[in-house]
Amino acid sequence: MTPPAAFPSELADHIRLPNHRLLHVRPLRTCDTGPIRELFSRLSPRTRYLRFLSPMPVLPESVLNLITCVDYRRQLALLAELDAADRTEVVALGSFGAIDDGTAEVGLVVGDEWQRQGIGTALATRVLQAAEARGFTRFVAHMLSDNAVIRKVVDRVGHVLSTRTRQGVSEVSFIRRRRE
Repeated sequence: MTPPAAFPSELADHIRLPNHRLLHVRPLRTCDTGPIRELFSRLSPRTRYLRFLSPMPVLPESVLNLITCVDYRRQLALLAELDAADRTEVVALGSFGAIDDGTAEVGLVVGDEWQRQGIGTALATRVLQAAEARGFTRFVAHMLSDNAVIRKVVDRVGHVLSTRTRQGVSEVSFIRRRRE
């Protein structure tokens, strides 16, 4: 078994919001479940359903481990955080996990009160760039077929190659969109 890669501190970054607030972006530390539990606890039932395609009142340990036990090579997660006076608030999570040597599945969720501020697009862009730096050139996202918001994010950051829909869930295959 290959040991985990070194912590990718080079992925630390910032996102400037339209209201000029500054979010910090950082890689999730291996098996650090606290930030994900915190974010999940603040998501509305609708947002949980849109992200996990299931009405999850509690995040199962198996899903939590799948998201958090990153190795920085074939699986990575980035958090967007706001530094408040007495604590740090996780506002979004973007991640990728290898499907094969060239394809990775991506996931994204933004806290309800932080949606529609460009955070999802900014974080998705960083996740795709990190994945490409690790050799992944094709991406897959699973979403409810009527989730227009995440489809717009995918269209902003990617060039869709194919979409397959079954039982209301779309599997969208895409490559990263290059800035022109």
